[in-house]
Amino acid sequence: MAQLNFNAATVQPAAALDPIPSGWYNAQIVGSEMKPTSAGDGAFLALEIQVMDGPYAGRKVYDRLNLQNKNPVAVEIAYKQLSAICHAVNVIQVQDSQQLHGRPLQVKVSLRPASTGEDGKSYDANNEVKGYKAIENGGAAMPAGAPQGGAPAWAAQPTAAAPAPQQQWQPQPQPQPATPPAWGQPPAPQAQPQWQSPVQQAPAPQPTAAAPTPPWAGQPAAQPQPAPAPQAGPTPPWAQSQG
Repeated sequence: MAQLNFNAATVQPAAALDPIPSGWYNAQIVGSEMKPTSAGDGAFLALEIQVMDGPYAGRKVYDRLNLQNKNPVAVEIAYKQLSAICHAVNVIQVQDSQQLHGRPLQVKVSLRPASTGEDGKSYDANNEVKGYKAIENGGAAMPAGAPQGGAPAWAAQPTAAAPAPQQQWQPQPQPQPATPPAWGQPPAPQAQPQWQSPVQQAPAPQPTAAAPTPPWAGQPAAQPQPAPAPQAGPTPPWAQSQG
């Protein structure tokens, strides 16, 4: 017997939860712990994974990675799953499993129906985690037929507007060379472009009429007259010859 002193009217009763449908879910790891196997010959990493959005937001699924096991195939599968988780949350070098907590990723969940085990016991339907990957395009499709929930809080931040594309330079077409004329034929005249008018030839200068001669220039200029030769005078007495 235990003394409780509990009033059930103050607490909402828990409801039995069925497994969630198969599909990809936006989720995050919220708990992790290394636990020994039941036989004591190995250990596994137990993961607690919580759905982040949609109609099953808050629901949890569980996975176990056999990182230490006598079966090498089980160890190989476990480390590949761990690598998928690290790449999905972009944490490549992991020293502690807590580094993987609280980082959004996508989890593939499968629904295993109720069955009877080899030991003769009956097992209820449950969920199994089958894979991990990074969230693409801001979210993932929920299972077929499931109602869609609102956008998750971690995806509510507005994205920056993409810069306007720059106009790329377009090369101008180069003129094609003219086809050479056939041998012996004169080349065809080249057509002038519309924007270029033919060169105008300058008019030849016209002869001008001779200007009338002014009156002062109508008479020929007077020729200079030679100076008169000096006349011979009488011979002075002192120049006469002595007889």
